[in-house]
Amino acid sequence: MTVVALLDWRSPEHFDHSGDKPCVICTKPTPLRSDRGKPVHKVCAEDWIDRHSVQEDDA
Repeated sequence: MTVVALLDWRSPEHFDHSGDKPCVICTKPTPLRSDRGKPVHKVCAEDWIDRHSVQEDDA
């Protein structure tokens, strides 16, 4: 079974009105920010989590 991370970024603190910055993963511009304030697209963050999470089969 494959688990896919789906982040809830409806909160306004995930949008930076000061302007776009390069995504830390794909380097394309984004106004979105992670929980830690890093510029990152939601889909890039979800993909990163999926690729770096420990699968049940790995444990």
